[in-house]
Amino acid sequence: MNIQDLITKALQDGASDIHLVKGLAPRYRLDGAIKEMGGAPLTAEQCEDYASQLAGSKETFARAEAVGEADFALTAAGVRCRVNLFRQQGAWSAAIRLLNEHIPELSELGLPAVVQEFAAYSQGLVLITGETGSGKSTTLAALLNQINRNEAKHILTLEDPIEYVYTPQQCVINQREIGRDTQSFAAGLRAALREDPDVILVGEMRDLETIETALTAAETGHLVFGTVHTNSAADSIDRIVDVFPAERQQQIRLQLSMSLQAVLSQQLLPRQGGGRVLACEVMKTDGAIRNLIREGKTPQIANCIQTSGNVGNILMDKALANLLAAGQISQKTYAGALRNPNQANVAQGPAASRPGLAASRPGFNRI
Repeated sequence: MNIQDLITKALQDGASDIHLVKGLAPRYRLDGAIKEMGGAPLTAEQCEDYASQLAGSKETFARAEAVGEADFALTAAGVRCRVNLFRQQGAWSAAIRLLNEHIPELSELGLPAVVQEFAAYSQGLVLITGETGSGKSTTLAALLNQINRNEAKHILTLEDPIEYVYTPQQCVINQREIGRDTQSFAAGLRAALREDPDVILVGEMRDLETIETALTAAETGHLVFGTVHTNSAADSIDRIVDVFPAERQQQIRLQLSMSLQAVLSQQLLPRQGGGRVLACEVMKTDGAIRNLIREGKTPQIANCIQTSGNVGNILMDKALANLLAAGQISQKTYAGALRNPNQANVAQGPAASRPGLAASRPGFNRI
C-alpha cells in the first residue's frame, strides 16, 4: 500500500495515529491501543519510500536527512496529518497523527460546559494542559473557531506545525508555522505584539522567553491561549514559575496571579464498550486562588478547586469518579488515571448514567 492507502484505511477504521517502523507491519493506534494494520513487515527501503512520500519534496527530505528528523503537517487522502519523520537504527520511521477533517464544535467534545466561557474572555491567559495525545489541539481549535464565528477580532496563531487550518468568518486569522514563517515561538510572539492581535495562540509554552512574552501579552490586553505538558492546574503554575531563576520567581508569580484566567487539564481514557472518553480538571481563578499563586502555595490550590464547584471548577479525581460512577470507565482505568492514588478505593462504579458527564465524542477520535 502507498501512504495514501494507509491513511485511508486508518481513517476508515477510526484510528488516531499510524506508525511505520522497519521490521514491523504498519500499525495504528485505535482507541488508545497500538494494533497491526495488516501486511508484511516493512523493509528499510519501504520505510525510506514512505518517508519520501510524506516529505513531498526533495528539499524537505534533504532537510530531514541532514538532521535525522523532521516535523511537519500535510493533507493526504483528504485528511490533515501531523507527521514526524525520524531515523532509528539507520532506517526511517514515521509517526503520523490523523487530525479531524473539520474543526469540531465545543459541544461535540464532551467538555465541561464552563469551557464555553473561555472563548468570551477579553484578555488574560488560558492554559490547556495534558500529556501528548490528550486532545489539547482539538480543544484549542474549537475555542478559536467559536471566537471566529461570533466576534470580529484578529486571531494570530504560532504553531509547530500548523494542524487545523481555519476558514476566516468574523475574524481575521493569521497562522504562523515555526521554522517556516518564524524562527521560534519566542521570536514569533515578540513580533505578534506589533501585529495588532486580539487573540494569540502559543502552541507550546516551554522556554523562559516565550512564557515571559506570553505573560506580558496577557497583561496588556490580549487573550492568550497556551499549552503546557502538565497534568493539573497546580502543576502548570509550578512548571511556568520554575522555568525562571529563583530571583525572578516571585515577580512571575505576581504576574501569573494577575493574568491567569483559567486552566483546563485533559486526559483521554479508554471507554468501556469502545472508543475513548475525556476527563477534565477545570480551574477558573478567583481571589483565593490568585492569592495562593502569589504566595507560592500551589499545593493548596486543589482545595480551592474542590470547594468552588459552583463556578464550574472540578478536580481531575472528581471528574474521574463521575466517569466511573456512570460506567464510562473501568475501575482499572480509574485507578490508573488518578492524581491521588489514595482515592482509588473511594469511588465505586458503575451506576446509572448521570447528565453532564463527558462522553466519547467523534471529535477526539483523531486529535
